[in-house]
Amino acid sequence: MTLSEVFWDRHIPLPKLSPLLAKVCVGVLALLCFINSYDGEFVFDDSEAIVNNKDLRPTTPLSNLWRNDFWGSNLSSNSSHKSYRPLTVLTFRLNYLLVGGLHPVGFHVLNILLHAVISALMIDMFAILTGGLSYDEKGRIQNLAPKTSLLAALFFAAHPVHTESVAGIVGRADLLCALFFQLSFLSYTRAFNKGIEFENDRFSVQWVVASLLLCAAAMLCKEQGITVLISDFFHVGLLRRLALMLLGGLSMLYARWKIMGTGPPAFTEVDNPASFAENIFFRIVNYNYYYCLNAWLLVCPWWLCFDWSMGCVPLIKSAADWRMMWLVLLWCFLIGLINQALCSQDIQKRRTLTLALVLLVVPFLPASNIFFRVGFVVAERVLYLSSAGYCLLYTVRIDLFKKRHPKLLYVSMVALLCVYVVRCALRSHQWRSEKTLFTSALSVCPLNAKVHYNVGKNLADRGNTTAAIVFYREAVRLHPTYVHAMNNLGNILKERNALVEAEDLLSKAVSIQPDFAAAWMNLGIVQNSLQKFEEAERSYWNAIRFRKKYPDCYYNLGRLYADQNRHVDALNAWRNATMLKPDHSLAWNNMVILLDNTGNLGQAEAIGREALRIVPNDHTIMFSLANVLGKLQKYKESEGFFLSALKINPNAASCHGNLAVLYHRWGKLELAKKHYELSLKLDPEAPGTRDNYNMLRRKLDQLKRQTP
Repeated sequence: MTLSEVFWDRHIPLPKLSPLLAKVCVGVLALLCFINSYDGEFVFDDSEAIVNNKDLRPTTPLSNLWRNDFWGSNLSSNSSHKSYRPLTVLTFRLNYLLVGGLHPVGFHVLNILLHAVISALMIDMFAILTGGLSYDEKGRIQNLAPKTSLLAALFFAAHPVHTESVAGIVGRADLLCALFFQLSFLSYTRAFNKGIEFENDRFSVQWVVASLLLCAAAMLCKEQGITVLISDFFHVGLLRRLALMLLGGLSMLYARWKIMGTGPPAFTEVDNPASFAENIFFRIVNYNYYYCLNAWLLVCPWWLCFDWSMGCVPLIKSAADWRMMWLVLLWCFLIGLINQALCSQDIQKRRTLTLALVLLVVPFLPASNIFFRVGFVVAERVLYLSSAGYCLLYTVRIDLFKKRHPKLLYVSMVALLCVYVVRCALRSHQWRSEKTLFTSALSVCPLNAKVHYNVGKNLADRGNTTAAIVFYREAVRLHPTYVHAMNNLGNILKERNALVEAEDLLSKAVSIQPDFAAAWMNLGIVQNSLQKFEEAERSYWNAIRFRKKYPDCYYNLGRLYADQNRHVDALNAWRNATMLKPDHSLAWNNMVILLDNTGNLGQAEAIGREALRIVPNDHTIMFSLANVLGKLQKYKESEGFFLSALKINPNAASCHGNLAVLYHRWGKLELAKKHYELSLKLDPEAPGTRDNYNMLRRKLDQLKRQTP
């Protein structure tokens, strides 16, 4: 009989299972909880980390993964978040290759499978922490899985706080980090071949080195992977092996520091308001309140939200704030656990509680603001590993009910697991689309301006700009300096021709954040529409000053110059746009049209042909080039481009009308009649087309009368 059977297992109302069967049961439960997210969309942070991340593309050199951060930005950039996770990005790239592009199903399925594997491996990890994992003489695990570790693994598999890590694809970083954390931990204990009960310093150097390499892999998936070394230090260990682990850990930290390059990332007050509190006492108080919120998410994971910033958690600014009691309760509870862990006369209980607390606290340390400022208030993803410590603590404290309420213990255990499964299913369903994810947060964090902003953005993307305006206005009301909400609201108002209000909003946005290039460009567009040409030009150049490679801004600057008949300046601006973005079809097309309108037909033809070599399937450029060739009396080539454009966009009334004009000039009158009629059928009000058609009909009638 193992130690865990003496102290814990006899109170656990579960059958004894073989290690394989226990792992299958836990894995199936993990799949059951999150399987309905398998065909979800790319949502929230997935857009930046996956959809817009060029490091996933096969055309991007693999070496870029080792120079860029998690979001595809160069680590040396001041705007980089310094999240160095090349192995995670590599798995995204493999997903991209295997499924042939950005198809979210493959990404989601791998996340779900990873969680199932991690949950199954938790059985061995929990067994080690409770002292219930024993080995035979050949170093193989004995044939029974401790019931304590099985129950804790079941709770871990079904804990709803994991939804963000599993259903959100960017949570892959937390999953992979947890997997390599486990493997590193298990390798370290395997180095001694008998678990962690030793009286000498004999160990396998190979397994310790393997543990260090797996720790490095965990760190390359997410930064908190380094914390596995701290967990290992709490094992019974002598100087030589601890020195080896310490040397490996310091080497990894030094390498990570060198890779970071320009120092830690720069976060703003919006990201983490408590870290900007002037009073150090209230800064510490609010940090501790954040710890309370994280603890509450572990205990009662019902109120879950994709984002907890921007007013979601108002700061504590007074000692009389009623929320101070949560800090007292948290520390009373933790001190009570620490007291039991350190002062219990039962050696096994003392060791298990200590290691469970270590697993709860240590993986959370990088998110605690103790060592450095983090860029969030609460993030459910960072609790993925810490929840394992919570699940183990919860399981081993079941002995409090063992004597008086054995039936209540069984019923409550089953009920809690059922509640967890239902909550996981509901929450993972909410993560299937941005619409359901963002709207679900309105009831959890109604004061969060970012929630309202994201709901508004999602509505705008789906074409419901009327509803989007309401949410953007609320985001600005809740956070009066929310420049991105002002910018998006200004854009919608611009499209609705509410130009004065749009100008006021965008002017306020750039006064709050002077380097906001997109807002400067949008302000320029509004000012151009208001015929404030000098102000518009200054706004465009401000945008370019703050974002030197800004093709869309050069395009809009060219439109401004064209409106002012500054043709050379317009052509130069559009040429800059195409140099920065070779497939900028609007800029190419405008150059062709301007040159055509100013009589520079030869140059217009050359630009049009150059454009089609770069964007060969753009029907608007085909149409413009066809018009130029028609004026140059290159009728056959003009016809070919018109027909190619119509093949791509057969319902373009203007294309049918201009092709009819070409045939009219060319003398192919029946074809001209056919395309005039098609044009008028598609657009009866097409300017000039009906007059040309009537002119053609008179000519055809005249020809008929002349025919003998």
